[in-house]
Amino acid sequence: MIADRIPLDKGKTILVDIDIRHSHDADIDGICRLYSQQSCYAGTLQHPFPSLHSWQKRLLDLPDNCYSLIAVRDGDIVGQIGMEVFNNPRRKHVANIGMAVDEAYRGIGIASAMLEAMISLAQNWLAVRRIELEVYTDNHLAISLYKKHGFVIEGEMREYAFRNGEYIDAFLMANVRD
Repeated sequence: MIADRIPLDKGKTILVDIDIRHSHDADIDGICRLYSQQSCYAGTLQHPFPSLHSWQKRLLDLPDNCYSLIAVRDGDIVGQIGMEVFNNPRRKHVANIGMAVDEAYRGIGIASAMLEAMISLAQNWLAVRRIELEVYTDNHLAISLYKKHGFVIEGEMREYAFRNGEYIDAFLMANVRD
């Protein structure tokens, strides 16, 4: 459980509690709702109008090498981060992550808390030395967040994905534990 402050009008803040935990089958509907937000599907490789069935198929029987953590506030899912640890014997030390935070709860540390939890799980419990991610080059807030958590830009992928009628570039970023 983390406590964080939400800014209100006129410089006042309130303290909120956010629980970071592994997602359960009962959370799939909330995760689907999260990724139905325009900025969440536009900032990831998800599509608009996600179906509950596709999320159930993805998360109901999560493979042993995949992990899904969520951020919960007052019973509502306000963020999700997923990680796949690679099975290839030559890349078992590598994982890839992706995440989204509810539009109404950005800027209060949820993404940072989820990222810290997943990095800890990867490095301290799963023997992962390299965590990779892809982030669109125009997602400046996410790039800044990842840099704050030790990720560095290793390259740029031209026309990485098709988004909103055009091709968009992405950075490959990685956090490599020494």
